[in-house]
Amino acid sequence: STRDAMSYFAKPDPGKAGVLLFGPDAMRIALRRQEVIEGLIGKQGEEEMRLTRMSGAALRKDKALLMEALTSQGFFPGPRVAFVEDATDQIADLVKDALFDWRDGDAQIVVTAGQLKASSKLRKLFEGHPAAYAIAIYTDPPSRAEIEASLARAGVKDISREAMVDIEALSRTIDPGDFRQTLEKLALYKLGDDTPVSSADVQICAPATSEAEVDDVLNVVA
Repeated sequence: STRDAMSYFAKPDPGKAGVLLFGPDAMRIALRRQEVIEGLIGKQGEEEMRLTRMSGAALRKDKALLMEALTSQGFFPGPRVAFVEDATDQIADLVKDALFDWRDGDAQIVVTAGQLKASSKLRKLFEGHPAAYAIAIYTDPPSRAEIEASLARAGVKDISREAMVDIEALSRTIDPGDFRQTLEKLALYKLGDDTPVSSADVQICAPATSEAEVDDVLNVVA
């Protein structure tokens, strides 16, 4: 469910075999996938080669890729992730073998896919597996809880009521990637400043609109 998904994103469960993230918006999927993988292996996980990445197409060509990624140990100790992107029902049986062979200590399986019907083999596999999660990522604007979680993750604290209203409005008008970058920019802008975040601070850090960019071009040409 959406509520359970928020808890999972905040603290991915390392004791489960894996998770399927699916939905129509590739940007939202990518942001959640980054969040999950970082929550499982930390910010240094990829640098320490504890992340094995493969596409669904590559897995179809080499059916052993995922199984090998589960058990292979890298040079650096720590939790590992086997990430399959752009998955389809064509690899459902291969993922099924990996899920049911998964043992504690193996790499976590993170799979991303586009929109999947309720009848999808891949979706049914994760929904029905006792040690796996299936999370649909919708294109709805973020909820208040999601915005607060994003603010906390970016390190933005002490927000005025007016600024929060502006932040919520901004989350509904720009794409998720730009919104996350705006919050990170806001955190840097307020670094060392103990005053509450104001509407003016949000406006300064918000991305310029396309209309304003066109106005700038016209002014230069004129």
